[in-house]
Amino acid sequence: MPTPSTPTPDVDPAGTSPPPAIGRRLVLSGFLFGCGIAGSVIDLFIFHLLLQWHHFYDLSTTTVALVADGLFHGATWLITVWGLFMFADVRQQISVPWGRWTGSALAGIGVFQLFDGVVFHKILGIHQIRYGVDLLVYDLVWIISAVLLLLIGIVILRRTRAVPLRAPAVRRPWV
Repeated sequence: MPTPSTPTPDVDPAGTSPPPAIGRRLVLSGFLFGCGIAGSVIDLFIFHLLLQWHHFYDLSTTTVALVADGLFHGATWLITVWGLFMFADVRQQISVPWGRWTGSALAGIGVFQLFDGVVFHKILGIHQIRYGVDLLVYDLVWIISAVLLLLIGIVILRRTRAVPLRAPAVRRPWV
């Protein structure tokens, strides 16, 4: 049992290092941000709205499809904002290692796209990437790009694992 003068392993005696959990919160914030951006920008804005290739739920009427898109849009922006709020909290405690955060965001994009392509497109079949075309090429591009983004994110996370987390040099108040 440590005495009051003996620091525990999780506590920095000088009070200069952030707690270990802050590194996990940094990665989680980037991952959530990546998932949210994949859903709200890449999937919804590009494929649902701009290209109009599909809706989130294509097994019913156009009205149901548009309502499903709205709910999907709200959910994915909620995930994006959740990641950003978590990031803002982390940023107050440490000087952000941007490479690590970027790696976690890329992994989040890859996981979301992979989940969407496998679960929603193939297993549940609630929508396809595009209709009236040979799906094999579209599915391959979708899944391979998702796997590549996930792998790139994982490689960046592994390479930046040893990056020390430091307290921010100057605490800037929100303006």
